Amino acid sequence: MNRFVIFHHFCIFHFALRHHPTRSTNPYHTGRSFPIPAVHSAYPLSRTTCQIPLSSNRLGVVHPLLLRLNLMKRTQAAHKSAASQPSHDRLQKVLAGAGYGSRRSCEELIVAGRVEVDREVVSELGTRVDIKTQDIRVDGESLVRPKLVYYLVNKPAGIVCTNRDPGGRTRVIDLVPGGDRLFTVGRLDRSSEGLIIVTNDGDLSHRLAHPKYGIEKTYLVEVAGRLTQQDLGRLRRGVHLAEAFAKAVRVHVKKALKHTTQLEIVLREGRNREIRRMLARVGHKVLRLRRIAFGSLKLGNLPVGAMRPLSRQEVAGLTNPPETRAAKSPRRPKDRQRGSQGDSHTKAKQSGSRRVGKILGPGSS
Repeated sequence: MNRFVIFHHFCIFHFALRHHPTRSTNPYHTGRSFPIPAVHSAYPLSRTTCQIPLSSNRLGVVHPLLLRLNLMKRTQAAHKSAASQPSHDRLQKVLAGAGYGSRRSCEELIVAGRVEVDREVVSELGTRVDIKTQDIRVDGESLVRPKLVYYLVNKPAGIVCTNRDPGGRTRVIDLVPGGDRLFTVGRLDRSSEGLIIVTNDGDLSHRLAHPKYGIEKTYLVEVAGRLTQQDLGRLRRGVHLAEAFAKAVRVHVKKALKHTTQLEIVLREGRNREIRRMLARVGHKVLRLRRIAFGSLKLGNLPVGAMRPLSRQEVAGLTNPPETRAAKSPRRPKDRQRGSQGDSHTKAKQSGSRRVGKILGPGSS
């Protein structure tokens, strides 16, 4: 063990023995108050003592990590209680719902000082507002909640998803009407093509793009060379990228040719050029990448470069994804199964006794 670690634990042990509340009677007590150093008294939730069950530490030595863990638990409980109380919406959420972009871009507007609430500039993130009673302005213009629109676009290769391109290249929002106040959901890089959603609904954009909701995206990928089962296994287990660990939810071979392979890959995250980097880690270059599904929404036969508005049913399928298969068909309770088995066993027994009675005749008992 490292000498520094040994010295660190020795100091903690020595401090505990010197300040032990009952060291003269019984040093093997548990669950008592333990004095903590003055540096921890700055935390409002800790006060001067920390009530921690010490059953796992026979000498009553409280490690600083245990103190920090106790503080974290109390802080999380305070956040949960505060979240359970009714409150107004966050300012960036209100702006996103009004069509000013995604929540992240709305946060940039707030930090830049371009947002006013009741004629006062607000630059602090997390500010909660009431859209019904407060006057909210962006660049001096009052907040007006526009009509929400939703488009499905079959993005061709060579078109960018950003709203502001200094190079003047063609953007995805140029393919839909009123694109200046719209933005894309789930970006595709310039070389990729396929399904992309264009909307002004910031809440839907957050729900579809955030990894915690687990919305699945399906891609058809053509790669150079032939992938082995070991390569497919690595993609399913996951590979290390520069910023995180990435893996495919599902991956299988659609078609294997002499020099290329066509794959179908399903992801629940959307990192920058994730599929290309994952396949590069297993030694294969992506020749073509096309997204064919986003959650319950399918690309279908929409021509390349074309767009169409989404129906209400399609938008509802994105906001409220269908339940899992297990939830739709719950298992039958065991007691009912046992009861049905017992009933069938009783019926078989009765029918058997009738046959015996017929064979032996009356009075055989």
